[in-house]
Amino acid sequence: MAQPPPEQAAGAARPPVRDPESPRRVTLQELFFDLVYVVALALISRGLVTEVSWQRAGQSLILLMAIWWTWAITTLVTDMYDPQRREIKLLIAAVMFGALLMTTAIPQAFADRGLVFAGTYVAIHLGRGLFLMPAVRGHPQSQRRAVRVFVWFAVSAVPWIVGAHVGGHAREALWALALAIDYGGFRLAYPIPGLGAVPEGQRNVTAEHLSERYQQFFIIALGDAILVAGTMFSLQHSEAENLAAFTVAFVSTLLLWRIYVHKSGELLPQAIQSSRTPNKFLRTAPYTHLMMVAGVVTTAAGFDLVLHEPSGRTPPAWAAIILGGPALFLVGRCCFEYEVFSRVSLSRPGGLLALLTIAPAVLFLPPLFAAAGAMAVLAGVAVADHLRSRGRPPEDPSPPH
Repeated sequence: MAQPPPEQAAGAARPPVRDPESPRRVTLQELFFDLVYVVALALISRGLVTEVSWQRAGQSLILLMAIWWTWAITTLVTDMYDPQRREIKLLIAAVMFGALLMTTAIPQAFADRGLVFAGTYVAIHLGRGLFLMPAVRGHPQSQRRAVRVFVWFAVSAVPWIVGAHVGGHAREALWALALAIDYGGFRLAYPIPGLGAVPEGQRNVTAEHLSERYQQFFIIALGDAILVAGTMFSLQHSEAENLAAFTVAFVSTLLLWRIYVHKSGELLPQAIQSSRTPNKFLRTAPYTHLMMVAGVVTTAAGFDLVLHEPSGRTPPAWAAIILGGPALFLVGRCCFEYEVFSRVSLSRPGGLLALLTIAPAVLFLPPLFAAAGAMAVLAGVAVADHLRSRGRPPEDPSPPH
């Protein structure tokens, strides 16, 4: 029987960590993996308007944070480990299956499918650790990191599973606690007794790969807004109202894309590369992009409301969604700009102030006018960005030290 070449056998035995000289572009499997999240975001935004209330908004945020964390941690795995290796390909496929199963439970996650949602979330994170710890045993640093991450997710598994067996506000509180453990553990670099936290030198990121992945997920979030505009188009109102609501939704989506891309989104890879501490981006980007994605998802929910009922007076809860989505996006965009340039343009807080100013007035106007007001504020931010950079040489990123 023919023996495999020595270099092939060595490659098979080598832990699946990234080769520093290997290509860092996003693989087709990673793009395929993202398709699950198109459905997940659509279900979350749809659920937000099924019953417009503060409780439903809190539940939607919990679901979004859980879904986002499965994507963010998997993205970090493909940044640290070689996505071309068979083991990592199988891991990505398994997480994709789990994320899709979680997605099917989203509409009833706070009803009778809570155990499916929470159990799958726990299985994804614990299963990944159980898979990686033996896979990287020839690489002590990676193995210790996998152990640290596994321990933190094992701790958060308790409130996740207990929460799935209770109802009402108790489930919301326990799942919020579990997310606080998951997000806090990442921010603290997963310290555990005996091993400490992940050392600073082992938290390196790849500018090209990681920045491209975050840009791609933001595009997925915008896809949710496009999906709402295309599928929720109503024929129950006059043609003028239909076209006006559709136009406002489309233009607003275009403005969200423009504001994200302008300078900060465009220069994200260079900002990571030029930073004295590139891993600092790793500690903030998941939270910053989550905030912007949450803003886009909420904005998409506002489109749903306006496309179905553009006339009449705007209820306060509707106004909170229609104006709150762009406001949440602008808050995240302020943080994102600081990550790249160590400053915040006045147009961002100016846009927030404008949204706050028009909020009382929209309560006496139709939802279509409320959405148009939010669109006008986003247009003002985009125009201010353009005027600020027009005629000036390209600005170099200067991330905080």
